[in-house]
Amino acid sequence: MRGAAVGDAKEIARLVFALATYEKLAHECRGTEADFRRELFEVPQPRAHAMVAEVDDKIVGLALWFYNFSTFNCRAGLYLEDLYVEPEYRNLGIGKAFFRALARRALAEGCSRMEWAVLDWNEPAIAFYRSLGAIGMSDWTVQRLSGTALEALAAEG
Repeated sequence: MRGAAVGDAKEIARLVFALATYEKLAHECRGTEADFRRELFEVPQPRAHAMVAEVDDKIVGLALWFYNFSTFNCRAGLYLEDLYVEPEYRNLGIGKAFFRALARRALAEGCSRMEWAVLDWNEPAIAFYRSLGAIGMSDWTVQRLSGTALEALAAEG
């Protein structure tokens, strides 16, 4: 496991697309190798960060995160946007290693928590998260504004 490097952008794009396919959301996946290279490594202050897992010099897993902020805790939090391990490399401890590394990073950087979303039908992932001690935020629902709705609201008045 290591921090992602600029030369990993193609593999990052590949793994994100594999995750989107697994989640039945490939039709929403638009990020290209160039997009990931720019957003993770070339902008002056990247808003997202990544690490990769390798087995026999092959990238087989990805964790991509960014920081959010809790006004209640008045502390930053680490938000795990994507975690993906190729199916043939699951159950080797890679997912837990990602979470352990991210938990250490979060604490070292003064974050008060880690958060992520999981599709409600993804029972294997939910069971894994519970085994780590994570709790579901069942009283909350994620809201999203994007595309034409986002543009229309921004254009108002």
